[in-house]
Amino acid sequence: MYYQNNNVDVGTAMILINTAMEIVINDQRKINAVQDDFNKIFPYLKLEFFSKSHNPGEANSKKYLTPHNKTIGEYRLRKGDTKTIVITPEMTVNDLEQRFGNIYGLGVQVFRQSGRVWLETTVTDSWTLREQNRQGEELSKVVH
Repeated sequence: MYYQNNNVDVGTAMILINTAMEIVINDQRKINAVQDDFNKIFPYLKLEFFSKSHNPGEANSKKYLTPHNKTIGEYRLRKGDTKTIVITPEMTVNDLEQRFGNIYGLGVQVFRQSGRVWLETTVTDSWTLREQNRQGEELSKVVH
């Protein structure tokens, strides 16, 4: 979804995607809608949500993977905080993951495509989302 300063109606929630390719996330957004928007901006990255957060440089256990048809609000552990998260290409993976943990109490893990497989970005959490996506594109070209 590449819109220039437009509000896009996504069910009951509004998502703002502007020329800076920002995604605004709040309690009403469904996890699969956030994942779809994220993947449209970063086609070589995948965002997975977990009911428990992890420490920087560590991976999440699959047993905490959340169903994609639920809302962010249904899984957040930190209630009462109405802050939103804005995702930008210049944000590091670590910053994105920490924001979800600090604001919502949710674990988020970014995966980067490498050919036909998806790799957790635990070793490269200091890279920006833009850098991760570029690397995924390069690694995926080799396989095709």
